[in-house]
Amino acid sequence: MDRISGLSDELLVKILLFVPTKVAVSTSILSKRWEYLWMWLPKLDYGRIDCSESECEKLRCFLVRNLPLHRAPVIESFRLRVGCSCFKPENIHMWVLTAVSHFLRELKIVYESDSAELDMLPSNSFTCKSLVILKLAGDIILDVPRMVSLPSLKTLRLQKVMFFNGETLQRLLSNCPILEDLMVDLHDYDDTGKLSIVVPSLQSLSLFIPYRHEIDGFMIETPSLKYFKLRDDSWHDHYSLIGNMPFLVEAYVDVDLPVINSVIRSITSVKRLTICSQDMLDEGFVFNQLEHLEVCLCTLLFSNQLVRLLNASSKLKRLDISLTDGHVPRDMDDWNQPSTVPECLLSSLQSLNWLEYTGEPQERDIVVYILKHALHLKTATITLTESDFTKLDMIKELARSSRASTTCELMFD
Repeated sequence: MDRISGLSDELLVKILLFVPTKVAVSTSILSKRWEYLWMWLPKLDYGRIDCSESECEKLRCFLVRNLPLHRAPVIESFRLRVGCSCFKPENIHMWVLTAVSHFLRELKIVYESDSAELDMLPSNSFTCKSLVILKLAGDIILDVPRMVSLPSLKTLRLQKVMFFNGETLQRLLSNCPILEDLMVDLHDYDDTGKLSIVVPSLQSLSLFIPYRHEIDGFMIETPSLKYFKLRDDSWHDHYSLIGNMPFLVEAYVDVDLPVINSVIRSITSVKRLTICSQDMLDEGFVFNQLEHLEVCLCTLLFSNQLVRLLNASSKLKRLDISLTDGHVPRDMDDWNQPSTVPECLLSSLQSLNWLEYTGEPQERDIVVYILKHALHLKTATITLTESDFTKLDMIKELARSSRASTTCELMFD
């Protein structure tokens, strides 16, 4: 300990950053030298959701007593996770106020309670010039004041929070001029009305609309987007208006209602696409840069949907067929062999990966067709799963099928 204590305060604070904040605070009992050293920590991470009432009360009292005395000139991050009724909105309001006064760069609050709470964030948190990352999750009602200016904010993540009114989100977004990364995971039982996401600078967008969420519709205008994830499970009939995304590299689209075609129209320049849709795609779409396609097996329309996607993707190099996380397989429609072979099979497809292969006739017919016509296929990897057919029979059946590519390696997992 004497050797460590001989180090400078600055170096000791850097060492304390490698341990949890709770542990760093506990070093205050070591000696007079260490008593207040933790108060210079630039990164503060407090609480956990599953703590007991007594633990939460101790933490609340500690923060009330000590956070106003924090000595670090800059708080790089303030993270708070609470799931106890002893934490009141006015407590969190004051702690955030204190953190913001130290040129805060990252703020993360996870709040779980029996009811959603308002007035958790002070008004100055919406005019914090230093804030780069803002993450809010849980039972929070987000009310954005009229005066908003977040000139440095690049990352915004809102998970299961509720919006005070229909203007809340767009008012916030319109005052974040360099925002690059946005995640909006809407609350299950909220009613958003009309959702607007208009952010010219945005590079990455993830939007999740849960099943019970009532929404009239959503508009997305993000011309600089490179990554787009949309999961729309809402049972409520709604519209979607999505602007073109000419620089899109990767998209994940999982939708239940007939909004799929308006989505597809905006992402035709994508290079990697994961898609699951219960509604049939319109004909006529062209993915002129798509190289990697992943299609979910769970839809009844799978085989016909696959044909339309292959026909639209003349430059496709890799095809993955699997079940998207959380999805369950359904009976597949019969395979209708296309009248003409899709261009990608003749000119570009190099890799086929099929997960959860059961050996059902519909699945077998698709794999056999691809093997028979894919002239440049290098690998076909089939991952077998439990079914009415033995794994040996499934392997033999596909191994005997003809292959257009003499260099194709057929592999089984």
